[in-house]
Amino acid sequence: MQPSGPDCLYIEISAVYGITGGKKKPFLGMPAPLGYVPGLGRGATGFTTRSDIGPARDANDPVDDRHAPPGKRTVGDQMKKNQDDDDEDLNDTNYDEFNGYAGSLFSSGPYEKDDEEADAIYAALDKRMDERRKERRELREKEEIEKYRMERPKIQQQFSDLKRKLAEVSEEEWLSIPEVGDARNKRQRNPRYEKLTPVPDSFFSKHLQTGENHTTVDPLQGLGGLNTPYPGSMTPGLMTPGTGELDMRKIGQARNTLMDMRLSQVSDSVSGQTVVDPKGYLTDLNSMIPTHGGDISDIKKARLLLKSVRETNPHHPPAWIASARLEEVTGKLQVARNLIMKGTEMCVKSEDVWLEAARLQPGDTAKAVVAQAVRHLPQSVRIYIRAAELETDVRAKKRVLRKALENVSKSVRLWKTAVELEEPEDARIMLSRAVECCPTSVELWLALARLETYENARRVLNKARENIPTDRHIWITAAKLEEANGNTQMVDKIIDRAITSLRANGVEINREQWIQDAEECDKAGSVATCQAVIRAVIGIGIEEEDRKHTWMEDADSCVAHGALECARAIYAHALQVFPSKKSVWLRAAYFEKNHGTRESLEALLQRAVAHCPKAEVLWLMGAKSKWLAEDVPAARSILALAFQANPNSEEIWLAAVKLESENNEYERARRLLAKARSSAPTARVFMKSVKLEWVLGNIEAAQELCTEALKHYEDFPKLWMMRGQIEEQCENMDKAREAYNQGLKKCPHSVALWLLLSRLEERVGQLTRARAILEKARLKNPQSPELWLESVRLEFRAGLKNISNTLMAKALQECPNSGILWAEAVFLEARPQRKTKSVDALKKCEHDPHVLLAVAKLFWSERKITKAREWFLRTVKIEPDLGDAWAFFYKFELQHGTEEQQEEVRKRCENAEPRHGELWCAESKHVLNWQKKTGEILAGVASKIKNTF
Repeated sequence: MQPSGPDCLYIEISAVYGITGGKKKPFLGMPAPLGYVPGLGRGATGFTTRSDIGPARDANDPVDDRHAPPGKRTVGDQMKKNQDDDDEDLNDTNYDEFNGYAGSLFSSGPYEKDDEEADAIYAALDKRMDERRKERRELREKEEIEKYRMERPKIQQQFSDLKRKLAEVSEEEWLSIPEVGDARNKRQRNPRYEKLTPVPDSFFSKHLQTGENHTTVDPLQGLGGLNTPYPGSMTPGLMTPGTGELDMRKIGQARNTLMDMRLSQVSDSVSGQTVVDPKGYLTDLNSMIPTHGGDISDIKKARLLLKSVRETNPHHPPAWIASARLEEVTGKLQVARNLIMKGTEMCVKSEDVWLEAARLQPGDTAKAVVAQAVRHLPQSVRIYIRAAELETDVRAKKRVLRKALENVSKSVRLWKTAVELEEPEDARIMLSRAVECCPTSVELWLALARLETYENARRVLNKARENIPTDRHIWITAAKLEEANGNTQMVDKIIDRAITSLRANGVEINREQWIQDAEECDKAGSVATCQAVIRAVIGIGIEEEDRKHTWMEDADSCVAHGALECARAIYAHALQVFPSKKSVWLRAAYFEKNHGTRESLEALLQRAVAHCPKAEVLWLMGAKSKWLAEDVPAARSILALAFQANPNSEEIWLAAVKLESENNEYERARRLLAKARSSAPTARVFMKSVKLEWVLGNIEAAQELCTEALKHYEDFPKLWMMRGQIEEQCENMDKAREAYNQGLKKCPHSVALWLLLSRLEERVGQLTRARAILEKARLKNPQSPELWLESVRLEFRAGLKNISNTLMAKALQECPNSGILWAEAVFLEARPQRKTKSVDALKKCEHDPHVLLAVAKLFWSERKITKAREWFLRTVKIEPDLGDAWAFFYKFELQHGTEEQQEEVRKRCENAEPRHGELWCAESKHVLNWQKKTGEILAGVASKIKNTF
């Protein structure tokens, strides 16, 4: 029999390789390498027998799991499920051009270590590439979003312009908007209310007998049953107990109560009516609202937490205090008292707990608590102070404090509190003892010195200096003491010694602190001490090049704090160091002018011109001061000295001319002007010469002088203006027009000349020509608010309001930050829109005086007097040189203010001496008003103002 199967194969292999007879191979008997499949290299594949996989099973056979869910209970179901899981969804809808199929095509394969490494490498690469393009991608996404928002804006953005236009809707238009229609059907819109008919009293009385008890059966009823009593007839309230009668009074009361409730509900539902007393209602609400601000649950949590803290650490004082305050806040005062008293038992050495207990307890109980606290803490100052506060009688307070001082003699606070309750003599005795117990307390030494006589006070202060050599207040008090007793020569010595002594004891001299002390001395009236302190410390710690700037700032700070003598001392010291600085002299002169007397100003100016003879403004200030004091000869002598120091000064020449002309010395003024024209011929000198002749009525002389001046100074626009105005006054319109036109050829950028020519044409009725002149002026002078304003007003005066509004819009586009344009734009609007326009104006020109003045006038027109006054004050504070603001403010006070307020405005205006403003200049520069003072011009401008705004 031939071998077959594996045995035959083994024999063949043995025969070929000689295994049986040859040497044994080394790999036999060793484990196979990883991944080795026998026979795979020569194409042999293994096979599986039934013994490997078990017996075959029918598809309908049940599975081994008895509790399998429906759909998995047979072998066929599970096989189908596994086949579905293995199949990938390769539908075209699940395919992407870049990513492929949504699912993984290789999810059924094993996921090995090299797959994980490959995925990590690819993930790192993707992350790196993503970082490289991140900024570019984010920028592109942002641009795409912006583009999308521009193409498809939000609903809110689409209607933003319409929402802004809602401000222009008037009240009538708003009320005329129809109501939104009701989309409900007829039955929902008009519900049929349930009709209720009240039962009459006769009905109750008729059926009253039905409530009685029956003891026999009515034969007529037969099988119909017993008579049922009227339901509700036995209800308490309808029948009086014990009787068979109806209580009509209670029915009436119930009916009235019900009707009252119905009427109250209806009344409350009507707008504008109410039957609720507001004060009583709010009082009831306040009684219902707990006094604490937290939630009830928060209170419970806090209470629980604090209880835990107390139990964990019962000797922790803050826990007891916090618990008591929590109960106090929630309104449980007695619980709080009980808690804090328990705290005093647990924390007997805590003065905070005792003080809290005294605070929570009522009067007498609090005293008992404090007495108990003193026994436990005999050295506690705060408990003694609290005990004294609880006493209402002064004697009892003194007794408590003296007892406290026996136990705590080193407490400055106790001594001070006790001294405050004593009379001066007893206080002095007590302070003598206090400084022995507390020798390092500066306050006690100074208080004792103030109560002693001069000699004793000196001794006290000397002892204080010995005990406390590092405190500056003792030295300053000593200086004030000497000044108060007339020894002013000792003040400087004491302050100098103070600086030396403090430095020797290692004390750093703080300049700011010493200046503050000087300000306090100034306010206390100790002028010499204040000046001595300033002189001693003003130069400490400042670089040489910063001295002037720093000292000027210090002087301004002292003025702001009301310490005028300090500022005067700083200026005096600065003038000693910088005697030739004109700016310092000017600052000092303005300080004396605003805060000093006329004599002090003139004395300062005399010294100033001696050190700075070339400073014209100082000479002029001195002359003006003399002139205002009506000392004309002294003013002339000052100007004469000024001529010697500044022989060809235009300012001094013109000041001399003004002095003479104001005092009606016209011939002297003419001679001075003639000399000035020969020695210092300037355009202003010629202009003043023409002006003098013009106001005096010498028109021909004025014209001749003007012609002569224009030969030398043809590019000076004011001369052309005066020439044209003189011709206008003489009714020579053609010559006036010619003068303006010639002036504009020489001075095309003079806005005032363009305005005069335009107004001339408007006055003679040439509206078109005036309009053309202004357009030409705007071309020559772009971005000129004055020209735009005149164009707007020209159209408004002509009655063309629409054109004026259009021009104003163009003007604000070209000059968006012009205050005069915004101020005019506010009052071009209709009254409802003015407030909105004023807000826009303030956003653009927050600190422009014209805009502030417009807002003040707006409040004035709305009768908001207080606000209007505030804005007028703000306007004149920002720009005191604007005469129009002062005129409107004065007019406002004439209508709504008192005489004191009117006088205050007038005085402030005279001190400010305004020179600008449209209405102000029209009044002040009129030839008939050339000699009027500031107050007269103010009254004149205010009288011409009409409340047309």
